[in-house]
Amino acid sequence: MINNLLTFLTYENIYLIANWGVIPFWLLLIFIPNHQLSNFFNQSVVILLLLAIGYTYLTYLIYKEGNILDGFELYNGLDGLYSMFANEVLLLVFWLHFLAISLFAGSWIVRDGRKYFIPKLIIIPSLILTYFTGPIGLVVYWFFRILFAKKISFND
Repeated sequence: MINNLLTFLTYENIYLIANWGVIPFWLLLIFIPNHQLSNFFNQSVVILLLLAIGYTYLTYLIYKEGNILDGFELYNGLDGLYSMFANEVLLLVFWLHFLAISLFAGSWIVRDGRKYFIPKLIIIPSLILTYFTGPIGLVVYWFFRILFAKKISFND
């Protein structure tokens, strides 16, 4: 049973599971952000925990291969970053990182929008932008938030 699971957990399958796996949670945020089901999944650590398990598993595989820092050239310039992302497992680790942080940001947008009574139709574009572009969606939301909260806050 365990061997079958480990055989199934190829890098490609982990990528597909993670990519397709976050979409239902984004759809909950976009279409029914205040529903009990949406609150349970997106305002808890459930999905982030699942992504963290995948992240930990991949990190373990890197460790098991020998040198955990092999190919980790994040701060050696753009060529180093390109070289690092040529390593399939490191690319996948960072992709899981992006998925988790983006979903966390989307959940925060929904909670914060509820706090300031921002209409759902205004929040939806910010969520879509956050899903695809991360920081741009957050900045767009922040500008809408200024209009509805009637204050500028950099540390809220």
